[in-house]
Amino acid sequence: MGIFKKKQVAESVDFSALPQHIAIILDGNGRWAKRRGLPRTAGHAVGSETFRKVATYCNDIGIKYLTVYAFSTENWKRPVEEVDTIMSLLEKYILEAIDEVRKKNLILKFWGSRDGLSERIKKLMDESEKESADMTGMQVNVCLNYGSRNEITNAVRLIAADVSEGRMKIEDITEAEIEKRLYSAGTPAPDLLIRPGGEMRLSNYLLWQTAYSEFVFSDKLWPDFDERELDRAIIEYQKRNRRFGGI
Repeated sequence: MGIFKKKQVAESVDFSALPQHIAIILDGNGRWAKRRGLPRTAGHAVGSETFRKVATYCNDIGIKYLTVYAFSTENWKRPVEEVDTIMSLLEKYILEAIDEVRKKNLILKFWGSRDGLSERIKKLMDESEKESADMTGMQVNVCLNYGSRNEITNAVRLIAADVSEGRMKIEDITEAEIEKRLYSAGTPAPDLLIRPGGEMRLSNYLLWQTAYSEFVFSDKLWPDFDERELDRAIIEYQKRNRRFGGI
């Protein structure tokens, strides 16, 4: 896409045709730190600040939904020190978010299993969701202890229970019924999915929801991602012809 100055990129974005819902995989924190001779935990600290900046920018330009992959069900396999750091940063973010939601009119939701999370974090998640329930601005969905296969499996189990207990018939099972039982129920599918960090895979993220999303991959590691990179991704999105299987 070439090299743009920030002003030029911003002028190139059609702000009347923004994606309604942007999903981002926050990838590259550990590698960013390693390249600088720092512990991986330092990358997560910088990455959390990047998230704040990007979320603020999305809110400022009028994005309606922002969904971020903060911690996957597979991330528990990482070193204990790294997991503890991520959880501490998440706790700090949620505490700050409780104050911010009313100031910025934000809706905050958490998608994922709460199994394995500390009681402190679960309590803060409940508080922040309750605090933001009556807000009307941008909805921020934080995927925490999230795995898409687990999400779909859970939805199937809920449907199986409804069928076995007579609340619905097999012929009543539709895509809409499955979607009602996903963490994302009630939220439109992402228009644009962005993955920084140079990898080109979904990593068990929003497998159902991104069936017709536009993907943009960036070599920028997440801590180096900024408003200009987001603009570039939006410009690329706006060049796409979204046919949803049609002509």
